[in-house]
Amino acid sequence: MAWSIADVARMSGVTSRTLRHYDEIGLLTPAWTASDGHRHYEEPQLLRLQQILLMRELDLGLREIREVLDSGADRVAVLREHHARLLVEQDRLGTLARTVARTIAELEESEDQDMVSINRPENLFEGFQADPGIEAEARERWPEAYEQSRQAVEGLTPEATEQWQRDVTAQMIRFAEHMAAGTPAADPAVQAEVDAHYRDVCRFWTPCAEAYRGLARTYVEDGRFRENFDRIADGLAEYQRRAMTVYADTRLS
Repeated sequence: MAWSIADVARMSGVTSRTLRHYDEIGLLTPAWTASDGHRHYEEPQLLRLQQILLMRELDLGLREIREVLDSGADRVAVLREHHARLLVEQDRLGTLARTVARTIAELEESEDQDMVSINRPENLFEGFQADPGIEAEARERWPEAYEQSRQAVEGLTPEATEQWQRDVTAQMIRFAEHMAAGTPAADPAVQAEVDAHYRDVCRFWTPCAEAYRGLARTYVEDGRFRENFDRIADGLAEYQRRAMTVYADTRLS
């Protein structure tokens, strides 16, 4: 039995564009391509796609995934390794759940329900993975930049990662304070914060104007990012998106 690219996209949640990209880079070649150019997949390709998605969940880069899949390694052995890493991830998610519970408790104790007033804002991010780049969009549209970012993050020591998370949280709070004061996104003070944000991103990869605008959109459109921003202040994700878009249009274009 064969499934069309649309069928596979619907079943897996992977976009057709991503599946075409996987084909172009030799990661997931369809079983056959019809005369009209439409790709079709059979069971072996679906099993390979499942392994790709498992390894993506474990934050492996596309190059590494292809090397693993093309190595001919025993499938059960590979899955055992995935299982072990998933157990580690389970522990991380437990920490993340405790972080959210602590945040709820602090909010309930606050008179004005204002997250900016939390005494230790760095605690908001305990258990979160350090990932400053675009997730799916970077993998699909800028695979080399994404890989560069991922390797840079993995190279951080635990101490450097903790400090980076503290710095990111502190900057988000400064953005929230500008937003609460009604400061326009194009204001020089806000743009100075955006410039600091851009330079921090450049520690991991150097986005062009289009990529930086894409990162800004991700903060709003990706539920995980938006929730992180809006835990600090409602509407913060959209406010920072506008500020970053101004920066991309005026400084990077």
